[in-house]
Amino acid sequence: MSEHYNVLFLCTGNSARSIMAEAIMNEKGQPDFTAYSAGSHPSGKVRPEALRQLEDFGLSTVGLRSKSWEEFSQPGAPPMNFVFTVCDNAANEVCSVWPGHPATAHWGVTDPAAVPGTEAEVQQAFRDAFVVLERRIDLFLSLPHASLDGMR
Repeated sequence: MSEHYNVLFLCTGNSARSIMAEAIMNEKGQPDFTAYSAGSHPSGKVRPEALRQLEDFGLSTVGLRSKSWEEFSQPGAPPMNFVFTVCDNAANEVCSVWPGHPATAHWGVTDPAAVPGTEAEVQQAFRDAFVVLERRIDLFLSLPHASLDGMR
């Protein structure tokens, strides 16, 4: 049985959903999980609404940045055990080949950045996305580690 797992959350822009998932997993998955996030076409900036959600729930935002998934397919990158896409665009794109053949899954989450409306409506969309991601991560973390090894 492995004692530590690396998890990569992917989205197109790596500015909201994947960033929130990275922070949630890094908080809740300690010490057995380390999470990362990346995008196929990173925006280069993290959405302030995503950072606000994380701060509202007491999660660290230190070191969070929008980055390319190519960082994680290069020599010297941490080997991934699990790769989750959190947006439909990234799920439909041709992904990098991940060393070690990690288990992959798609967790479709509505894009809060695409929600039109007032500031309050947009913030609610970010909160809704956060809650969906948190629930999925909680469920994933509740699986017995022996079953996670079997998925890899």
